[in-house]
Amino acid sequence: MALQANETIEHGGNLARASVEFPHAPRPWIDLSTGINPHSYPLFDLPATALTRLPEPARLEQLKAVAAKAYGAPSAANVVAAPGTQILLPLVMSLVAAGRAVVLGPTYAEHAKAAALTGHQITETSDFNALFDADVAVVVNPNNPDGRIVSRHDLLNLATTLAAKGGLLVVDEAFMDVGPRAESVDGDVEQGGLVALRSFGKFFGLAGMRLGFAVARKDIAARLETQLGPWAVSGSALEYGIRALSDLVWQETMGQRLAGEATALDNLLAGFGLEIVGGTHLYRFVRHPDAHHLVRMLGERGILVRRFAEMPDRLRLGLPADEGATTRLRVALEAWARGERRMAAE
Repeated sequence: MALQANETIEHGGNLARASVEFPHAPRPWIDLSTGINPHSYPLFDLPATALTRLPEPARLEQLKAVAAKAYGAPSAANVVAAPGTQILLPLVMSLVAAGRAVVLGPTYAEHAKAAALTGHQITETSDFNALFDADVAVVVNPNNPDGRIVSRHDLLNLATTLAAKGGLLVVDEAFMDVGPRAESVDGDVEQGGLVALRSFGKFFGLAGMRLGFAVARKDIAARLETQLGPWAVSGSALEYGIRALSDLVWQETMGQRLAGEATALDNLLAGFGLEIVGGTHLYRFVRHPDAHHLVRMLGERGILVRRFAEMPDRLRLGLPADEGATTRLRVALEAWARGERRMAAE
């Protein structure tokens, strides 16, 4: 995998770029290009001190305790809170001396970039067994974009092998809130050779809050916290994290809602000949030989989806936020299907 540390990586959610590419698209945009929950956790009034004072260490400890319970970590001392998991990536990659980093792909590209920034030589592989030869192995579980699941048993076996030679397994569980939680490794981090990453903003629909966690052995967690320094998490993120992660009723209800909406989106897409080949309850991964044309047609109609230069026949679509967005998507797909039929007739 040829990747430069200073390489710019394309991500979903860039409406400014989409507006340049599709200047005549109707507004507002329907952004289906991310895996962020379109139904965010309810907003609430923050105490003034969340903004006017430096974040209190006691509130950080409370957040870590709540996160440990939510994710099944052994204790709050195993949890590191940060302004998003993105900022944790180079810190985690630097836990191991520069060597060979192997990423199970295709997947989110920022892991490889962070490893390159910290001096590792990068390899991407689709063969899980190739990870055993790494100094740092990376598995996204469930995977982005295809939703692939690697079993907890296999991950722990890999972590044990890597730990024996001073290596590290990084498991990014950004979408485990809508995944099979029995496969989470958060409760196993004290065995060593393992760091898990958890995203807050995706499932709770608050990506702009910038909050994420590393779950690791206590000594590793302490090292990461020292590198982050004091006040790494904002007062507002502390308040939202504590309340949302404690709200089990909302989480359960939302999980059921997302599952139903993912099924409805599958039915809509399949009705237009798009093959569902994976995903999670926050995004669907589809295949069609005319995917490139479909991206352009949707973009011209103000609907942004995630495309992949290396997989031109694949698309990732997030969940529409409401019936209006679903209707616009359906109308656009109908127009695309008419064009497909017309081209076939010619």
